[in-house]
Amino acid sequence: MFDTPRFANRSELLGIAVLAVLLLVILPLSLDVFRLNLVAKYLTYSFVALGLVLCWGCGGILSLGQGVFFGLGGYCMAMFLKLEASSAANTKIQSTPGIPDFMDWNQLTELPFFWKPFHSLTFAIVAVLVIPAIFALIVGAAMFKRRVGGVYFAIITQAIAAILTILIVGQQGYTGGINGITDLRTLKGWDIRTDHAKFILYFVEVGCLFVCIFAAQFIRHSKLGRILVAMRDKEDRVRFSGYSVANFKIFAFCAAAVLASIGGALFTLEVGFMSPSFVGIVPSIEMVIYTAVGGRMSILGAVYGTLIVNAAKTSFSESFPQLWLLGLGALFIAVVLAFPNGLAGIWRDLIQPRLDRFSRSPKPDAQWSQPMADKAPAE
Repeated sequence: MFDTPRFANRSELLGIAVLAVLLLVILPLSLDVFRLNLVAKYLTYSFVALGLVLCWGCGGILSLGQGVFFGLGGYCMAMFLKLEASSAANTKIQSTPGIPDFMDWNQLTELPFFWKPFHSLTFAIVAVLVIPAIFALIVGAAMFKRRVGGVYFAIITQAIAAILTILIVGQQGYTGGINGITDLRTLKGWDIRTDHAKFILYFVEVGCLFVCIFAAQFIRHSKLGRILVAMRDKEDRVRFSGYSVANFKIFAFCAAAVLASIGGALFTLEVGFMSPSFVGIVPSIEMVIYTAVGGRMSILGAVYGTLIVNAAKTSFSESFPQLWLLGLGALFIAVVLAFPNGLAGIWRDLIQPRLDRFSRSPKPDAQWSQPMADKAPAE
């Protein structure tokens, strides 16, 4: 018989069903619009975590610069939204109508050439998918073709995140500088700041998340996913078997970049702005922590880990704002030392075996299951 790849096993299907009920039923019915918008913000980071599962968990490629791709997607969407807001702005407020306000403040009289295509929503959506993929392809080809990997690759991606942050901040007239691109109001004339819009965007984001989960599950259970895992464990053996290890690494890195970019674009729609604070080293490391806590080899674990860590971050930072970063670091150290496979590993190694033993426990024989009254002698 042919070896057909499975989409998901029984435990993963159960996890997807529980996640669907949680996101589509329980949270919308139990939370107000403000808290639901916070959950939507958390879910945008889960797209990055999905990409890290494919890149880091399956492929063994640790990237500490995923904030770069998150920011690229966010800025692509923010550029379209800002041009729409600028076109609808009152010309009496701006000395040069039709250009963003921060360009006017920096005495730019004409829209830069690379901004002009973002008048189209279609181009902006395509750019969200294509620009990060091209950038990841260039970086991946430059690194993996020369067999640069491991710690060296992680440090290089971290340096790229720092460089891009400095570039965005320094080019204030073109990027908005340290403040970023703010005051994003409408999407094709639809006000995205209202509670009704936030509610609809939440369900749109959940739908996109499940599409990405299905795509990641398909890759992970396919022959491509098995090659990535083999490459992670025995790279030389995969290379000697005739496979191009560099090309597989480039694919995994590009897939992670596209998923992170989708999350960044949805983040911009949810919160109404994008700034370089989401591009640098600190947010990139936090995204790795989300994946590690949930389980870097589990797609659903990464999503659950992202939700749990961000919910804890919001809760503890409201009460202990100065101690949260220390707590986050301690959490990461504890997970690495005690539970290297994260929450998914705890479920797989400790909880699921007990549930399986309970469900497979032998039933008593029929003769012993009969009521005692049937066996008692008649009086």
